Amino acid sequence: MAPWLARTVRRLLTAAGLELTRATVHNSPRRRLAKLLEHHRIGLVLDVGSNEGQYGEELRELGYEGRIVSFEPMERAHRMLRARAQRDAAWSVAPRAAIGEAQRTAQLNIAANSASSSVLEMLPLHLQAAPGTGYVSTESVPMLPLDVAADPYLRDEAANVLLKIDVQGYELQVLQGAAATLGRIQGIEVELSLAPLYRGQILWLEMIERLQRDGFVCQGIEPMFADPATGRLLQADGIFFRA
Repeated sequence: MAPWLARTVRRLLTAAGLELTRATVHNSPRRRLAKLLEHHRIGLVLDVGSNEGQYGEELRELGYEGRIVSFEPMERAHRMLRARAQRDAAWSVAPRAAIGEAQRTAQLNIAANSASSSVLEMLPLHLQAAPGTGYVSTESVPMLPLDVAADPYLRDEAANVLLKIDVQGYELQVLQGAAATLGRIQGIEVELSLAPLYRGQILWLEMIERLQRDGFVCQGIEPMFADPATGRLLQADGIFFRA
């Protein structure tokens, strides 16, 4: 954890009557991710659904020094992503495109909070849990299979590769367009929905079973998104590596 972030968290916890200890930092979800990346010798991260580059920046704060390649379809987010990545020689940004099952043109629904944008229709449960995430506009975007979009970055690549997928319900379609790429992948970090948040998405158990068939074993699940009114967990991050 970056020193400034640790200080901020410590102040918040103190205000709540809690204490930030060395064990808290060591066992944080992101710290566990850093250890997994180190243990599996990950040298390249394919960041599918980068938004404005928050994940890539987080990896750097955790000490990851390998290559990052980011993929993002939203025009404004892609522009901000490029500005953030240009300061990092080991961070590349692919041309603006959605990643999916086929090469076509897609309509991207733009959410008010940007990060919840999706090709799929948002369902009432998502809006109920996060009222500020409703769609406000659409963009026509090119869509590419990962096998096409990632190919230029994987040629002659010897490093172990982690695929991170954050596409708001479109995870299965990303995998469907990555049949060849998956053979190069050592690990996958993917959103797991415990309840339908986008129309047509698959849920957590089906995703886990799909990845198991592809040879990946779950090595971590971290709660991410819950309904604040009920406490119901709606979404988690799953981290999978080859057996």
